[in-house]
Amino acid sequence: MSTKFELPYIRVEVKYWISHFVAAIWMFFSINLSKPWVMDFSNVVSLPVSIFIIAGIAYIPGYINAFILVSLLLDKQPKFKIKNPNDPITIVIACHNEEKRVRETISYVAAQDYKGSIKIIVVDNCSSDRTADIARQAGKDYNLDLDVIYEENPGKFNALNKALKYIETEYLITLDADTLLHREAVKYLVSRMYSSPKEVCAVAGTVLVRNSRTSFIAKLQEWDYFIGISSIKRMQGLYQGTLVAQGAYSLYKTEELKAIDGWPNAIGEDIVVTWNFLRKNLKVYFEPMSIAFTDVPESLKHLARQRSRWARGMIEALHMVKPWQHPIRYVRYLTSINLIMPYLDVVYTFCWMPGLILALIGKFWIVGPMTLLVIPLALMQNLVLLKYQKQVFQKFGLRIRENYLGYIAYILLYQMIMSPISVIGYVQELLGLNRVWK
Repeated sequence: MSTKFELPYIRVEVKYWISHFVAAIWMFFSINLSKPWVMDFSNVVSLPVSIFIIAGIAYIPGYINAFILVSLLLDKQPKFKIKNPNDPITIVIACHNEEKRVRETISYVAAQDYKGSIKIIVVDNCSSDRTADIARQAGKDYNLDLDVIYEENPGKFNALNKALKYIETEYLITLDADTLLHREAVKYLVSRMYSSPKEVCAVAGTVLVRNSRTSFIAKLQEWDYFIGISSIKRMQGLYQGTLVAQGAYSLYKTEELKAIDGWPNAIGEDIVVTWNFLRKNLKVYFEPMSIAFTDVPESLKHLARQRSRWARGMIEALHMVKPWQHPIRYVRYLTSINLIMPYLDVVYTFCWMPGLILALIGKFWIVGPMTLLVIPLALMQNLVLLKYQKQVFQKFGLRIRENYLGYIAYILLYQMIMSPISVIGYVQELLGLNRVWK
């Protein structure tokens, strides 16, 4: 009779140091192997510049990928202590011109397999269409406890803070108007909160792509959400410091939100509110089995707007809450990775991508055989997360779409799109350009 192998219990601190140890070995191996590359390139740009560029292309990304990979291999989600919670909750849906989507989103809330009562607050934030009327009618049609309130000041943070004044339940969930919940999503999200230590004040749900068939850009993002974003959140959740309890779908303790005066006036309000929790020595978890499906940008133009906004939000959060201000060791490390992301994106955009063009004409100064060492780690990381996600999908009877072209393009091309877009966002934030919600 075969038995399923399970990892023995390993304390989070031990997992953290094991992951660093393996990552350090990989970096040591990479540095020693790459000495000829560094010296050859230094003949072109000088030794300090050579080290600066190669560290951003290979050493640091390799270290981070190794750390993430080992962390994922050591990760073991704690079992739920309560599988069917029944406490009342409130779901807040902030809307700006969402008449085409809000009814469907509400219908999926109505179909939840959740034993507790669900109160819905739809916040109409300066809509010029029939969002409020459609939401109100949907509440009646599905026999829901639904209220529509208005916020005349533009900005998602204003809409969310307006709703916060009306919330009486212990927990609240934020949900975007274009995001559909799996039938058991709320149950698993609340179960994770109930099964967590008392210091946990927020749990991020899993957000995946539902419109991946619409365009090539959407197909790329399907894998980013399914593998890239989920792997990062799962790793961060292991260390009790998920850095973004995303506004699209997350659970919060109402009392803790009110204690920090709700969401800040920021383009990345969900990033900053999460970091405000973390610097109070509170913890934020991630629940991979609480699944929601959202619409993603279908054109490069709209993707650039969204991701440059995310990059701005990260810079904004780093400005408001410095990595060294976080009391939790793991969070200091995780936010420090964010601190060096602008450096990595700039090097990738202005050095690696031109280096790729040079390699095509036989000049391997920047991109050459040594850079291929980063690829196995990235592939292994993707395969490990793909295995986890398949297990989750099989549990719910869901099927992974056969989006092989999107997967290959995601592995080979996605970073070439994301890094330049992120650099644009950094520049926008540096110049203090106007913010746009969507």
